[in-house]
Amino acid sequence: MPNCTTNFTEFPRLGRRVVEACFDGGDITTDAGVLLLSQAERRLNLLSPIAAHWPEWRCPDRIVHGIEAMLRQRVFGLALGYEDLNDHNVLRRDSAMQTAQCLDRPLASAPTLSRFESRADRAIIWRIHEMMVNTFIRCYPSPPAEIVLDVDATDDRVHGQQEGRFFHGYYGHYCFLPLYVFCGGHLLVSYLRPANIDGARHAGAILRLLIRRLREVWPNTRFIIRGDGGFCRRPLLRWCERAGVDYLIGLPKNARLVDEATQEKLELLDQARREAGLSRLRHYERRVYQARSWPCARHVIAKLEVNALGMNPRFVVTTLKGDAETVYQRYCARGDMENRIKEQQLGLFA
Repeated sequence: MPNCTTNFTEFPRLGRRVVEACFDGGDITTDAGVLLLSQAERRLNLLSPIAAHWPEWRCPDRIVHGIEAMLRQRVFGLALGYEDLNDHNVLRRDSAMQTAQCLDRPLASAPTLSRFESRADRAIIWRIHEMMVNTFIRCYPSPPAEIVLDVDATDDRVHGQQEGRFFHGYYGHYCFLPLYVFCGGHLLVSYLRPANIDGARHAGAILRLLIRRLREVWPNTRFIIRGDGGFCRRPLLRWCERAGVDYLIGLPKNARLVDEATQEKLELLDQARREAGLSRLRHYERRVYQARSWPCARHVIAKLEVNALGMNPRFVVTTLKGDAETVYQRYCARGDMENRIKEQQLGLFA
C-alpha cells in the first residue's frame, strides 16, 4: 500500500474559488435521517414493549447484540428504504445507524438479523398489533365521539416459491392477500394471509377483537365499519347489528337492484345529461332491499350515474340515517385508504 502523507489535494481554481479535496473529514453517511427516526421512536416508545416479549434463544454469555438493538436496526433499515437483510452487511458499519442505537461499534450482521427475524412467532405478531392499537389510543386526549374503521384486502405480489403463494384471478399474478384495517392515517391491523381465500376471511373476528379493545377505553364512542363489496357478508352484517356497530359496506349490483324502475331512471338521467350537455349526471336515493340470504330487509343507498361511457349504478348497504347523497359520500371517503395501503407497500415494504 502507498504511504499517503498528503492531507489534501489541490485542483485548478474555478474563478475566485479554491478547489481542494480533503480526506480527514471523518465518517460520512447518506442516511442521517435515521437520527430523527430514532428520536421519534424513543419519544413514542414503540419498539421497547415489543422487544420485551421477543423470545431470547441465545446463550447469555455469548450475546453481543441485544434484542431491542436488533429490532431497532431492522425497523430503521426498512424505514430508510433498505428492504433486504444483505444491506445490513454495510449498514452495520454506518456511523449514523450506530449513533441512532447509541452505540459506537458495528451493529448486527445480516445472518444475525435473519436468525432474529425467524424467532418471530404468533405471540410477537400479537404484541406488535397491541402496540399499534395502544399508540392509536394515546393519540386521543379525550374519547372521540365517532371512529370509522376502514377494512380492505390487497395483493402482495411474490416473485419466488414462497410458502403460501397462490395465483389470484382478480390481480392476475401470484401473491399473498393481506388484510388491513385503518382509522384515518393510523394502521391498526396488518394481517398476512394466503391468496386462495375469500377476501373477507377472518375480517369479522379481527374487527370484533379490535372493537372490543377500543370499547374498553371508549365505551361511549360510536363505531362505523366501512368496506367495499368484498366484505358484504351475512355474518359480518349480523354481528354489527347485534353489537351496535354501524356499517357502510358496498353491495355488489344484481338484476334485482338494477330492476326495470332503476333502468328507467338511468335512461331518463342519460337523456337529461345529453340535453344539458353535461359529462355526467347523478341521482341518489334510499331504498329498502332484502337479499335472499338476509334474515331481514336493510337500507340501501343507490347512486344512479350516467356519463359519456354509459350507465354506472352503485349500491351501498348501511345502518346510517340521513340524506342519501351525504351517506354515500361518507362511503366514498374510504378511497383514501388506498393511499394508506400504497404507503405501506411502497414506502415500508409491507
